[in-house]
Amino acid sequence: MAEGSELPSSELGTIEYWDMTYKRDVMNFKSHGDLGEIWFGEESMERILNWMLKSEEITPEGSVLDVGCGNGLFLVHLAFEGFTRLYGIDYSRNAIELARAIAEEKKLNIAYEEVNFLAEGHVDGLASKKYDVVHDKGTYDAISLNPDDPRAKRIAYIKAAHRVIEDHGLFIITSCNWTNEELQNHFTGYFRLEYEIPTPSFMFGGKVGSQVTSAVFKKVVL
Repeated sequence: MAEGSELPSSELGTIEYWDMTYKRDVMNFKSHGDLGEIWFGEESMERILNWMLKSEEITPEGSVLDVGCGNGLFLVHLAFEGFTRLYGIDYSRNAIELARAIAEEKKLNIAYEEVNFLAEGHVDGLASKKYDVVHDKGTYDAISLNPDDPRAKRIAYIKAAHRVIEDHGLFIITSCNWTNEELQNHFTGYFRLEYEIPTPSFMFGGKVGSQVTSAVFKKVVL
């Protein structure tokens, strides 16, 4: 995508879409225990989890914030691996209801909270704290698809992510809409690329590409 370009807007960039989606998922969970969809698929989540478990910079004692946590399954898997300081935020009230219900069923102590991560001015609750690791799988993508000034929302998101990460903390992001190079350009001045997590590649027209980008950035102390 050319520098300065934005993605075409989509209903996936609206809270109405996600509220409707998670309202259905809450009903499905309550009726027959369906945990809901894993965004980008289970393999994508497992790649991130495996990298975190092998990383020398991440320990089970460190704090992890999942931005746009959805059904919370990423944090559930970390809890099963011994992580104890786990937090999830989402702007969809229905997503938080589902995540809390799943954690309660599995008897896991994970804190979830409904948060507008892009809110300006005073912030409180989980959005006012700092974390060793911040994780995003698809949330930055969804924000980029918002029909109302997505560039401004992307910038607000980057600033919010920078604010909630401890100095020299890690920002782990998975995107299917932005390439590694584009993410680096977006995050310039706030984060620097630390590591690119290998993802499956495909070939089209003689060129090798990747359907999903997963990267680890380190916070730049301003």
